Amino acid sequence: MDDAGALRTELADHLLGDGVLRDSKWLKAFREVPRHEFLPRFYRQLPSGDWEPVTAKHPDWLKLVYADRVWVTQFNGDDTVTGGTPTCSSSMPTIMAIMLEALDVHRGQPVLEVGTGTGYNAALLCHVVGAENVTTIDVDPSISRRAQERLHHNGFYPTCVAGDGALGHPERAPYDRLLATCSVSTIPPAWLEQVRPGGLVVTTLHRPIGAGLVKIVSNGDGTGEGRVLVEDGRFMPLRAHAHPPTHAGSGAFERRATTLPLNTVVDPASPFEFFAGIALPGVVAGQDWLAHPDGSWLHHHGTHVDQGGPRHLWDIAEQAVVEWHDLGRPRRHQFGITVGRDGQFLTLDDLRWQL
Repeated sequence: MDDAGALRTELADHLLGDGVLRDSKWLKAFREVPRHEFLPRFYRQLPSGDWEPVTAKHPDWLKLVYADRVWVTQFNGDDTVTGGTPTCSSSMPTIMAIMLEALDVHRGQPVLEVGTGTGYNAALLCHVVGAENVTTIDVDPSISRRAQERLHHNGFYPTCVAGDGALGHPERAPYDRLLATCSVSTIPPAWLEQVRPGGLVVTTLHRPIGAGLVKIVSNGDGTGEGRVLVEDGRFMPLRAHAHPPTHAGSGAFERRATTLPLNTVVDPASPFEFFAGIALPGVVAGQDWLAHPDGSWLHHHGTHVDQGGPRHLWDIAEQAVVEWHDLGRPRRHQFGITVGRDGQFLTLDDLRWQL
């Protein structure tokens, strides 16, 4: 076995050992599909914050490719720049495995992938369901073209499309499954129109606080119902669903004491963070601040907060902690998601909150 094959087996066995790979068909796919063929160039962030290009000439390239890490491949939608806002990446294999397992797809079932990226995930899908059943779409024509070239070079011939993933790809519908390797603020109705009744949509909610993987059963008419998954997942947003930049404000403020740590609200590892996102929709977090596009903001200083703007965000957060405790401290996987004619909602028993 060559070095790449050994590293590929090591990665697959790692995913199996962690329990994120359970189905033998996906284990076989991760062992056989060469990730390095889809990552000839990527970027890693140095301790200084700068980004370093990594290519096959780098002594650690192959080892890094098969690390269980996400690798950025493009910034600002521009292939010529190094640094900025990441706009394309190869997802962390753990998250890929979680989503592929959740997709519950079988050979012969047509699948639409939204967010082609490097093409690696599409190759995994081709390996399992057959390339003739895979359609993959990306908004960036150059990304789509490169992915198609790499897929063909490795013997995979899915239908590759450049276009707006929010619109799906009706020409190949209906699909049994739709997998979006990008996040969305709300579920595009086209997805639930193009996935046949009883089919599944697996994607990620784009929420600055409290993001999460969701699996929705389609009704085939633009509506559906599902659950938030226990596993967390964070993806770059579908470009049309990206939030405008938001920063902490300044000016007049109120200062008061607090015993609530900021990490309790914003850390994905916190059991409260998902509910915090419900209470603080649209609020963006920085290292020691929160802010909302309406001009509300706060700085957290450990033992006290300064908050200004039209709403006192920390008052809302502290009240949400009380409500969360009153509800029995529900975790993310206890929440449902409903996409209906009257809107899209996160649900908990009889309660619901609009997305």
